[in-house]
Amino acid sequence: MLLLGTWGIRRQDAVWRDEAVTYDMAHRGLAELWPTLQQVDVVHGLYYALMHCWFLAYDATLGDALGAVIGLRLPSVAAMTAAAAGVALLGQRLVGRRAGLLAGLTFALIPVVQQYAQEGRSYATVCALVVWAGYLLVLAGARPRRRLWFGYTALMLFACLLHEFASLALPAHGAAVVLARLPRRVLRTWLLCAATVLGCLAPLAVFSTRQSAQISWLMWPDPVQLLTFAVLAVLGVACARVPIRSRGPIGLRAVGIPLLLLPTLLLLLLSHVEPAYVDRYVLYYVVGFALLAGAALARLLRPAGERGQTRGRRLRWVLAVALVVTALLPVDVHLRSPDSRVDDVTAVAREVRAMSEPGDGLLFMPARRRIWRATQPHDFRGLHDLALAQSPRASHTLYGTERSGDAIRARMLAARRIVVATDPDGATDDDNDQELAKRATLHDAFTVCRSTEVRGARITLYGRPGTCQGGG
Repeated sequence: MLLLGTWGIRRQDAVWRDEAVTYDMAHRGLAELWPTLQQVDVVHGLYYALMHCWFLAYDATLGDALGAVIGLRLPSVAAMTAAAAGVALLGQRLVGRRAGLLAGLTFALIPVVQQYAQEGRSYATVCALVVWAGYLLVLAGARPRRRLWFGYTALMLFACLLHEFASLALPAHGAAVVLARLPRRVLRTWLLCAATVLGCLAPLAVFSTRQSAQISWLMWPDPVQLLTFAVLAVLGVACARVPIRSRGPIGLRAVGIPLLLLPTLLLLLLSHVEPAYVDRYVLYYVVGFALLAGAALARLLRPAGERGQTRGRRLRWVLAVALVVTALLPVDVHLRSPDSRVDDVTAVAREVRAMSEPGDGLLFMPARRRIWRATQPHDFRGLHDLALAQSPRASHTLYGTERSGDAIRARMLAARRIVVATDPDGATDDDNDQELAKRATLHDAFTVCRSTEVRGARITLYGRPGTCQGGG
């Protein structure tokens, strides 16, 4: 997992918009961060605070040598490596050493795991915490100890404070306790732990509902993400049918099947009330698949002396696994390219710099695309952001605040040339006063001098009639 996480970690220095938000928030002082979280992104507040502390150390030691992009992603690589180790230990505890090794390897090879191992967001860390909480739960189920339950509660609370949807792992853990038919005192203790986690999470969850407009962009679940879940769910359930002997009171199926199915299904049910499904919110569901697949592979690849299996049959299974790895290689290579994310902040900044001259006007359409300048503000130096009233830091927001539509129009008409960074063709336009003023003024008073599309964005140079010759 560590090797796969560091392979191509720079991704040609491409950064997508959510990572740009992390970079921006992590480089704000804690005194600046707190008032911002009261307005936006409070669900990621703990993660931003941790990344702020990380960058204080990283920038002072390794930042100049390795660069900001690597610093942004290294914590996720480390977290996913810890998650893979936890999966291996959990598989060993549930079934055996060979099953644990194969479960850990399976987990590391899953493309979506590699994807979020190389993103400057909280999802890899949440996944690692859920894995290790599950490991402590299995230990506590076998030999209940107060310190194990305390550790389980602490890890799950930490995971939930990093991202609220980590709480959907609790029903999966509860199902494991019930399916294992453990003594009632164990179930009562788990219920107390779960209630403690949810009780401590409740204030954050209630407060975050005020910021629910942040996920208003979510509509229907992404078909590719749903297909990925469906394939892993079917394969995981099929692996669970392979005869496997568990080693402890909590069996493999009791842990693996609920973790594979319940978090995603519960999130899909929640999405019928308010759209909220994105696979990364419940990334840890792949742990259930890895455990089931690792145990099934361990059973099928047992040495001939244990099962009377011929050398030729074992060789066929090894070749089948090698074939799967080879088939995944193009996907793995794609995940390490700029085209694997919805946009490329670095490419946007580079194109703006190439297309502009000092003194040109600058517009972001819509305003939330101002995050494109967060990681490389030097590429926008010398340009005048015509719509900006207060910067993101000064206004304690992610994207800053903008002037009224009339004020924006007046400032645009005073400009000779304007560079516009906007969504690619086909995107839905915002219809607020500011965006309407931008579009109308560009249409009425400017002509297109040059336009180009980069990953997830279109950069266009507009000029007043007769000013497009030369420059740019």
